[in-house]
Amino acid sequence: MILVDADACPVKEEVTRVALRHKCPVRFIANQGLRLPDHPLISMQVVDAGFDAADDAIAEAAGPDTLVITSDILLADRCLKAGAAVMDPKGQSFSAASIGAQIATRAIMADLRAGLDGQGIGGQRPFSQKDRSQFLNALENALRKLPR
Repeated sequence: MILVDADACPVKEEVTRVALRHKCPVRFIANQGLRLPDHPLISMQVVDAGFDAADDAIAEAAGPDTLVITSDILLADRCLKAGAAVMDPKGQSFSAASIGAQIATRAIMADLRAGLDGQGIGGQRPFSQKDRSQFLNALENALRKLPR
């Protein structure tokens, strides 16, 4: 199963297309409903608007037979600990070996932004066609490895 942190996910259509080709169920989890194809393999779970409600639902559903798609590093860590495979919408896989450094980098950047009131520190670069292509390749590879 694929679990998607769907609130700000730029690759929802790609996930749906690839999942249907692989006959893999997908659950989109978000704080609000989304327009999704009417298909038995595609489902939507709307959670309360509470802080981390979607993250909590995703982490609870994550396990060894799931692929989680999120750009939230702290959620990725929780899902990895549950045994799930995790990747971001740009196709980068998270792993137990790399997640600690990614969490530390996130904390350093948050401290820098806070200390400079956000002045002079750019955010992530815009999502590009190259990112979309890398994601599609990574998704294909991840689904081939996913236990069924």
